[in-house]
Amino acid sequence: MSEVDIHAVKNYLLDLQDRICQSLSAADGSAFQEDSWERPGGGGGRTRVLEEGALIEKGGVNFSHVHGDGLPPSATANRPELAGRSFEAMGVSLVIHPRNPYIPTSHANVRLFVAEKPGAEPVWWFGGGYDLTPFYGFEEDAVHWHRTARDACAPFGTNVYPRFKQWCDDYFHLKHRDEARGVGGLFFDDYHEGGFDNSFALMRAIGDSYLDAYLPIVQRRRGMEYGERERQFQLYRRGRYVEFNLVYDRGTLFGLQSGGRTESILMSLPPLVRWQYDWQPEPGSAEAKLYRDFLPPRDWV
Repeated sequence: MSEVDIHAVKNYLLDLQDRICQSLSAADGSAFQEDSWERPGGGGGRTRVLEEGALIEKGGVNFSHVHGDGLPPSATANRPELAGRSFEAMGVSLVIHPRNPYIPTSHANVRLFVAEKPGAEPVWWFGGGYDLTPFYGFEEDAVHWHRTARDACAPFGTNVYPRFKQWCDDYFHLKHRDEARGVGGLFFDDYHEGGFDNSFALMRAIGDSYLDAYLPIVQRRRGMEYGERERQFQLYRRGRYVEFNLVYDRGTLFGLQSGGRTESILMSLPPLVRWQYDWQPEPGSAEAKLYRDFLPPRDWV
């Protein structure tokens, strides 16, 4: 096994944050505001937020590098044998909430965990992925998103994309509504296959492909006109995003349980959202099409 190179991962993640912010800022015409912070329990991060832009109503691109004496419950749920180990965790996590309802919300993150205890080899793994949450579905957008994801995974084996896509479909599922959050993408966790260098290369391939997956969709949809109906549906569907992030999301739970910075953790939430009791889309409407044709998991490539 190759030795864990935390310094190389950190340099990559800081550069990835820079590149993503620069590209999104150029598309929007507004700058991200930076907020550097320190975690009392060890470590810190660099939060960047863009609010009230022409294109992005609210977007955040976070870098964090934290460490502590014991892994929180969310990190050991699938690995109980690691409970009690000291940990080091670093990653970039982003959520973009566009203003125009025809542009999908997108989320991405890539991260490294290292868990250690005296007298034992360090246990390390990568995780992350990205997923797309449209309000109004367009087949060409979903196909482009998934083909970009597939191509990023291709050098690492033909089984990687189908496995990570299925994992994404399973993970971003709101159990209490029996409904997908969006059209999926990639999700992986506890990944350490082929040694450190191979796993790190996979994480980089996924991180580097996010802009290729998302920006063409943004440019394709940003000029579409919309009215109050579309805006209200966007705010209603954003409610599903909030429900998932606060009830199920492992990254959110890890951040809160490990004493992370609450403002940075909850920057993923949209600025405006609405809930409406027992709302149902009109049969045959564009809103109904999202539920019928886009939310049920399917093969997009």
